[in-house]
Amino acid sequence: MKFLFDFFPVILFFVAYKFADIFVATGAAIASSVLIMGWTLARRHKVATMQWVSFAIILVFGGATLILRDETFIKWKPSVLYWAMSAAFLSGLVMRANLARAMLGEEISLPDPVWKQLSAVWGVFFFALGALNLWVAFSFPTETWVNFKTFGAMGLIVVFVIAQGFWLARHIPDDPPGTGTPDP
Repeated sequence: MKFLFDFFPVILFFVAYKFADIFVATGAAIASSVLIMGWTLARRHKVATMQWVSFAIILVFGGATLILRDETFIKWKPSVLYWAMSAAFLSGLVMRANLARAMLGEEISLPDPVWKQLSAVWGVFFFALGALNLWVAFSFPTETWVNFKTFGAMGLIVVFVIAQGFWLARHIPDDPPGTGTPDP
């Protein structure tokens, strides 16, 4: 379900852009986000805070794009979302709530300093990704930006997640003797 919420509007945006223009693509992204949010709420599923933030950002920036017929606003939308995520991760450095721990704490056990490092690295990554989005959006044609938004940013996130996996593997404690899976 989360996959649908996160990626369907992006995929629909890309396809609509390829067949029409940025305004049709923006409308498709807004409409699909509204439908997915409505369906989620109708089924009484919990909506995560970042999903609400993402929904609000597409409504505001996508709506401004359509009302003002200015693609500048939709180009800012990913950066604003990435910076909101950056702020959420970086807030864990000064507050007790750590977003990285909240997301992964049930799956892995890490020492407190590693959780802080993880939040810091993710915060810096999303801040840089937001800046990169703006550079691509305003230095290249809209078609290049749409391709970057759909494939480039997602590719960078996947590569970053894989790199983080290798980094985290060094910090995950081994199972104490007798508690792991027996060797065959």
